[in-house]
Amino acid sequence: MNYDIVIIGGLGHVGLPLGLVWADAGLTVGAYDLDKAKGKEISAGRMPFLEHGSEPILQRVYGKTFFLVDDVAEIANAKCVLITIGTPVDEYLTPQLMVVTRLADQLAPYLRNGQHIILRSTVFPGTTRRLQDYFAAKGLSLHLSFCPERIVQGHAVKELRELPHIISSFSEEGRTYCKAIFKVLCDKIVEVGVEEAELAKLYTNTWRYITFAVANQFYMMTEKCGASVREVHRAMTEGYERGRNIPRPGFTAGPCLLKDTMQLSAFYTNNFNLGYAAMQVNEGLPAFCIEQIRQNHDLKGKKVGLLGMAFKADVDDVRDSLSFKLRKLLTFHGAEVMCTDEHIQAHDFFPLEQVLNEAAMFIVGVPHERYRTLVFPAGKPAFNIWNMDSVRDI
Repeated sequence: MNYDIVIIGGLGHVGLPLGLVWADAGLTVGAYDLDKAKGKEISAGRMPFLEHGSEPILQRVYGKTFFLVDDVAEIANAKCVLITIGTPVDEYLTPQLMVVTRLADQLAPYLRNGQHIILRSTVFPGTTRRLQDYFAAKGLSLHLSFCPERIVQGHAVKELRELPHIISSFSEEGRTYCKAIFKVLCDKIVEVGVEEAELAKLYTNTWRYITFAVANQFYMMTEKCGASVREVHRAMTEGYERGRNIPRPGFTAGPCLLKDTMQLSAFYTNNFNLGYAAMQVNEGLPAFCIEQIRQNHDLKGKKVGLLGMAFKADVDDVRDSLSFKLRKLLTFHGAEVMCTDEHIQAHDFFPLEQVLNEAAMFIVGVPHERYRTLVFPAGKPAFNIWNMDSVRDI
């Protein structure tokens, strides 16, 4: 069959919500993905991960305008191929640049001149131009574009229809096409050059990562001098317009912010000192909190309830979650850790009620909605950095 768009990586956190929203708007969308387990969930009408508002859309469009694609050769029948594969950094925090070119090798035999290729994955600056040259060397004349995503995981359905879409392309026809298909979602379009679009996406995530690091560094400094973090934040923000966007402290994690900061650092030949400083602060916060707790509590042999194992509130994604670093540190200091999460099932996780009954103290790793009003058992200390409760209070 013919498709308006085939999405490579189409069952992931970026590709699937986008494909569903496009399909709901009437475009014919194919989703190709190597994860066949997710495909089984989709074919049964279930989302393979938590994405608010997406499952009713899936049930409405599956088999009508949204289809699973089992053979990558089907991209030959698509007007546009959109790429949403992950672009990770390795164990040395170096971008794995060959991921995109290896994919290009797999796609090239089935592409035809005049097709639209949209790269939506977050990439090392210059990757889109390199991909254009790569296809040209294979004799392919394609309309190559870069249109980054900027959604908050878990809220893609809403934000895809509300937030401005950045578009860029190496050809006028590519820009016109990208403008048209993204206007199907939202009429707010920002047109820039390809390199500017690549940097805008990396800068957006890096800016967030750095601002969170500032909040976390302030938290550590305030703890060290014995002042109230809550009161300092209130003094900085209450009725003060220029302070209203100052974030609160918290465990900054997930598959994007650190990765994109490190991609930017690699691009700047490892001279991005501000980015490295942010990484040291954010990645060091779990150790700081454990050391503060240990000043008043011996963790050896103590059951500690760790509430929330996702990387952020009200999602079911554990990628790069700092809760797992907390668990390692607690275990190292002799604690028996009981993990629980409202949205994740795992063989070594416990029901919340059991954790509340059996644990002697608690740490909120992620501020899921249920934890925000949770009343902990009397006499059992609880640490919740998200509410800026000082570790000295436990």
